Amino acid sequence: MKIIILPVGQVPIDVLQFIKQGLKEIFLNIEAVLHETSMPLPSEAYNSSRRQYYSTRILTKIRNTFRKSESRYVLGVTEADLYVPALNFVFGEAQMRGNASIISLFRLKPEFYGELPYSRLFHERALKEAVHEIGHTLGLEHCKRPTCVMYFSNSILDTDRKTATYCEKCRSSVLTALQRKS
Repeated sequence: MKIIILPVGQVPIDVLQFIKQGLKEIFLNIEAVLHETSMPLPSEAYNSSRRQYYSTRILTKIRNTFRKSESRYVLGVTEADLYVPALNFVFGEAQMRGNASIISLFRLKPEFYGELPYSRLFHERALKEAVHEIGHTLGLEHCKRPTCVMYFSNSILDTDRKTATYCEKCRSSVLTALQRKS
Protein backbone atom coordinates (compact mmCIF):
# COMPACT_ATOMS: atom_id res chain seq x y z
CA MET A 1 0.00 0.00 0.00
CA LYS A 2 1.21 3.48 -0.85
CA ILE A 3 -0.07 6.74 0.65
CA ILE A 4 0.68 9.92 -1.26
CA ILE A 5 0.59 12.99 0.99
CA LEU A 6 -0.55 15.86 -1.19
CA PRO A 7 -0.21 19.47 0.00
CA VAL A 8 -3.29 21.45 -1.06
CA GLY A 9 -2.23 25.09 -1.08
CA GLN A 10 0.75 26.12 1.07
CA VAL A 11 1.41 23.63 3.89
CA PRO A 12 4.40 23.65 6.28
CA ILE A 13 6.86 20.86 5.49
CA ASP A 14 7.38 19.95 9.17
CA VAL A 15 3.77 18.84 9.64
CA LEU A 16 3.83 16.90 6.34
CA GLN A 17 7.01 15.11 7.46
CA PHE A 18 5.47 14.31 10.86
CA ILE A 19 2.35 12.85 9.20
CA LYS A 20 4.52 10.83 6.81
CA GLN A 21 6.59 9.34 9.63
CA GLY A 22 3.54 8.68 11.80
CA LEU A 23 1.72 6.86 8.99
CA LYS A 24 4.75 4.63 8.47
CA GLU A 25 4.70 3.72 12.17
CA ILE A 26 0.95 3.11 12.39
CA PHE A 27 0.49 1.32 9.07
CA LEU A 28 3.35 -1.14 9.01
CA ASN A 29 4.45 -2.22 5.54
CA ILE A 30 3.15 0.89 3.78
CA GLU A 31 5.00 3.42 1.74
CA ALA A 32 4.20 7.03 2.61
CA VAL A 33 5.56 9.67 0.24
CA LEU A 34 5.25 13.41 -0.05
CA HIS A 35 3.98 14.58 -3.43
CA GLU A 36 6.61 16.81 -5.01
CA THR A 37 4.19 19.62 -5.88
CA SER A 38 1.17 21.08 -4.17
CA MET A 39 -2.29 21.22 -5.67
CA PRO A 40 -3.76 24.73 -5.68
CA LEU A 41 -6.91 25.24 -3.67
CA PRO A 42 -9.74 25.11 -6.24
CA SER A 43 -11.46 28.49 -6.40
CA GLU A 44 -14.80 26.79 -7.10
CA ALA A 45 -14.62 25.19 -3.63
CA TYR A 46 -14.47 28.56 -1.86
CA ASN A 47 -17.66 29.86 -0.22
CA SER A 48 -17.15 33.59 0.34
CA SER A 49 -20.13 33.97 2.71
CA ARG A 50 -18.72 31.27 5.00
CA ARG A 51 -15.05 32.10 4.30
CA GLN A 52 -14.43 28.37 4.07
CA TYR A 53 -13.73 25.75 1.43
CA TYR A 54 -16.25 23.02 0.62
CA SER A 55 -14.24 19.88 1.32
CA THR A 56 -16.24 17.62 -1.00
CA ARG A 57 -15.26 19.72 -4.02
CA ILE A 58 -11.59 19.50 -3.10
CA LEU A 59 -11.94 15.77 -2.51
CA THR A 60 -13.49 15.37 -5.96
CA LYS A 61 -10.58 17.23 -7.54
CA ILE A 62 -8.08 15.02 -5.71
CA ARG A 63 -9.95 11.90 -6.79
CA ASN A 64 -10.08 13.07 -10.42
CA THR A 65 -6.40 14.01 -10.43
CA PHE A 66 -5.23 10.68 -9.07
CA ARG A 67 -6.82 7.71 -10.78
CA LYS A 68 -8.19 5.06 -8.45
CA SER A 69 -5.76 2.31 -7.63
CA GLU A 70 -6.21 -0.62 -5.26
CA SER A 71 -2.82 -0.02 -3.67
CA ARG A 72 -2.51 3.79 -3.74
CA TYR A 73 -4.24 6.34 -1.51
CA VAL A 74 -4.02 10.10 -1.58
CA LEU A 75 -4.21 12.18 1.58
CA GLY A 76 -4.68 15.87 0.88
CA VAL A 77 -3.45 18.23 3.61
CA THR A 78 -4.50 21.88 3.64
CA GLU A 79 -4.36 24.89 5.92
CA ALA A 80 -7.74 26.06 4.59
CA ASP A 81 -10.81 25.93 6.82
CA LEU A 82 -13.12 23.20 5.48
CA TYR A 83 -16.86 22.60 5.73
CA VAL A 84 -19.69 20.47 4.44
CA PRO A 85 -23.17 22.01 4.19
CA ALA A 86 -24.63 20.21 7.22
CA LEU A 87 -21.80 21.23 9.58
CA ASN A 88 -20.05 24.42 10.69
CA PHE A 89 -16.66 22.87 9.85
CA VAL A 90 -14.90 19.55 9.34
CA PHE A 91 -11.42 18.46 10.32
CA GLY A 92 -11.42 16.27 7.23
CA GLU A 93 -13.37 14.21 4.76
CA ALA A 94 -12.75 10.94 2.94
CA GLN A 95 -14.16 8.93 0.11
CA MET A 96 -15.56 5.87 1.91
CA ARG A 97 -13.83 2.75 0.52
CA GLY A 98 -12.19 4.99 -2.07
CA ASN A 99 -8.67 6.29 -2.48
CA ALA A 100 -8.95 9.98 -1.60
CA SER A 101 -9.12 11.93 1.64
CA ILE A 102 -8.32 15.41 2.92
CA ILE A 103 -7.61 16.97 6.29
CA SER A 104 -7.59 20.59 7.37
CA LEU A 105 -4.94 21.94 9.70
CA PHE A 106 -6.86 25.19 10.27
CA ARG A 107 -8.66 24.22 13.50
CA LEU A 108 -5.96 21.85 14.74
CA LYS A 109 -3.59 24.65 15.70
CA PRO A 110 -3.63 25.52 19.42
CA GLU A 111 -3.55 29.23 18.54
CA PHE A 112 -6.98 28.87 16.86
CA TYR A 113 -8.31 28.36 20.40
CA GLY A 114 -6.38 31.27 21.89
CA GLU A 115 -3.55 29.09 23.16
CA LEU A 116 0.17 29.47 22.59
CA PRO A 117 1.59 27.68 19.55
CA TYR A 118 2.66 24.16 20.46
CA SER A 119 4.03 22.21 17.53
CA ARG A 120 3.98 18.75 19.16
CA LEU A 121 0.25 19.01 19.98
CA PHE A 122 -0.48 20.42 16.52
CA HIS A 123 1.45 17.62 14.79
CA GLU A 124 -0.25 14.94 16.91
CA ARG A 125 -3.68 16.34 16.06
CA ALA A 126 -2.81 16.35 12.35
CA LEU A 127 -1.65 12.72 12.50
CA LYS A 128 -4.84 11.65 14.29
CA GLU A 129 -7.02 13.25 11.63
CA ALA A 130 -4.90 11.74 8.84
CA VAL A 131 -5.18 8.23 10.30
CA HIS A 132 -8.93 8.77 10.85
CA GLU A 133 -9.60 9.77 7.23
CA ILE A 134 -7.43 6.97 5.84
CA GLY A 135 -9.51 4.62 7.99
CA HIS A 136 -12.61 5.77 6.11
CA THR A 137 -10.94 5.06 2.77
CA LEU A 138 -10.36 1.52 4.06
CA GLY A 139 -14.08 1.20 4.85
CA LEU A 140 -14.14 1.99 8.56
CA GLU A 141 -17.05 3.92 10.01
CA HIS A 142 -17.01 5.96 13.21
CA CYS A 143 -16.22 4.02 16.38
CA LYS A 144 -18.05 4.41 19.70
CA ARG A 145 -14.85 4.22 21.74
CA PRO A 146 -13.74 7.80 22.58
CA THR A 147 -10.04 6.88 22.58
CA CYS A 148 -10.11 5.15 19.17
CA VAL A 149 -8.82 7.24 16.27
CA MET A 150 -12.06 6.42 14.40
CA TYR A 151 -14.19 8.23 17.00
CA PHE A 152 -16.01 11.21 15.44
CA SER A 153 -14.41 14.51 16.45
CA ASN A 154 -17.17 17.02 17.00
CA SER A 155 -14.67 19.38 18.65
CA ILE A 156 -10.95 19.64 19.29
CA LEU A 157 -11.58 18.12 22.73
CA ASP A 158 -12.63 14.88 21.03
CA THR A 159 -9.48 14.94 18.89
CA ASP A 160 -7.30 15.50 21.94
CA ARG A 161 -8.98 12.66 23.89
CA LYS A 162 -8.48 10.02 21.22
CA THR A 163 -5.22 8.32 20.35
CA ALA A 164 -3.61 8.12 16.90
CA THR A 165 -4.24 4.37 16.78
CA TYR A 166 -7.19 2.09 16.16
CA CYS A 167 -8.93 0.18 18.93
CA GLU A 168 -8.71 -3.61 18.71
CA LYS A 169 -11.95 -3.95 16.72
CA CYS A 170 -11.05 -1.19 14.22
CA ARG A 171 -7.48 -2.48 13.92
CA SER A 172 -8.86 -5.88 12.95
CA SER A 173 -11.00 -4.21 10.26
CA VAL A 174 -7.97 -2.29 8.95
CA LEU A 175 -5.89 -5.47 8.73
CA THR A 176 -8.71 -7.27 6.89
CA ALA A 177 -9.09 -4.37 4.44
CA LEU A 178 -5.33 -4.25 3.80
CA GLN A 179 -5.16 -8.01 3.25
CA ARG A 180 -7.90 -7.76 0.62
CA LYS A 181 -5.94 -5.07 -1.19
CA SER A 182 -2.65 -6.96 -1.30
